[in-house]
Amino acid sequence: SSSSFARLSFRDQRSSHRLSVLPSSAMAVLRTAVLLGLGLFATPAASLTFDAAEAADKNRPVSKVITLLKDMLKQLAKEAEEDEAIYDKMACWCETNDREKTKAIADAEAKIEMLTTKIEELTAMSARLNTEIKNHEKEVAENQAALDKATAIREKQLAEFNAEEKDLLESISALKSAVTVLSKHNSFIQMPATHMQAVSLTMQRAMSKHSAMLAGVLTRSERKLVTSFIQAPQDYFDAEPTFKQSYAPQSGEIFGILSQMKETFEANLAASQKEEAENQRAYEDLKAAKEAE
Repeated sequence: SSSSFARLSFRDQRSSHRLSVLPSSAMAVLRTAVLLGLGLFATPAASLTFDAAEAADKNRPVSKVITLLKDMLKQLAKEAEEDEAIYDKMACWCETNDREKTKAIADAEAKIEMLTTKIEELTAMSARLNTEIKNHEKEVAENQAALDKATAIREKQLAEFNAEEKDLLESISALKSAVTVLSKHNSFIQMPATHMQAVSLTMQRAMSKHSAMLAGVLTRSERKLVTSFIQAPQDYFDAEPTFKQSYAPQSGEIFGILSQMKETFEANLAASQKEEAENQRAYEDLKAAKEAE
């Protein structure tokens, strides 16, 4: 009967509660089966007057339906439990995954913000460094130009010094030889003519190459005497006694002029060498400073 089916339906409250989570399609099937069973149980009261055998025969299909409904209910309850377990797992996974994804998104956004700030800082730094590089390149070019100019000047100074040093050394050597020759004789009268010519030629070359250097050294009378000696050295060499007496004192003056010229050249050579050393030091200091910059 319908009351018996109702008691059967409410026997297990827990299973009934689980049915609430069944899918809508499964619930529709279950409702249809229940209505079918209720229709089979809803017979007129007069039928109760049949004897037990007829009722058993008539109720046998209903029993099958009830059994079928019970089996369906158990199956649906089992599926509901499985679905609920799956749902719980999915809900847990979704909740956990949501937290992880939310945190990952927050971390990524924070990192993006940090990287954006870093990019802006590096961009500004790059612009500043590019400006500094251009300034440094300009300074390097200027320093290189200054160094090249200083190198050219230094090379010119060195070439001039080498030429001047060579000339002074040659002149000093020649004057030393002339002084040595004169020192071996008391006067030009005792000197061979070839030696006299050599001394004259030495004085001529020295006066010609270093006239500016001797400008403030020799007096006018000394210059006049040197010029006279260079032009006619033979006049200072004569065997006549009157000539000896006339020119013998002048040989000492020539000797003195030669010695004075040699000392002047030696002093100028020492000064030139000192100046060259100072110029070389100054160039090396400038070069080191420009290369360091």
